[in-house]
Amino acid sequence: MIIPYTDISDDTLNNLIEYFVLREGTDYGEQEIELPQKVAMVKRQLKSGEVLIVYSELHESINLISKQQFMQQQYEEQAL
Repeated sequence: MIIPYTDISDDTLNNLIEYFVLREGTDYGEQEIELPQKVAMVKRQLKSGEVLIVYSELHESINLISKQQFMQQQYEEQAL
């Protein structure tokens, strides 16, 4: 289930994004990017629709994934 980022309080959204960024350990190239900048980047991606907040009832978890990855998962589930 997709959860609109606008349905989440600012504090909760920030905590969710920070957890995601710290957990992923994403490589941003040669120059290190500070946590607030990484959070801002993810927020922009949420606003543009490139990244989605997805709740899994099966796993009782919430995650941020790319829209492309979400669409691929949906396609694979329908193919089964």
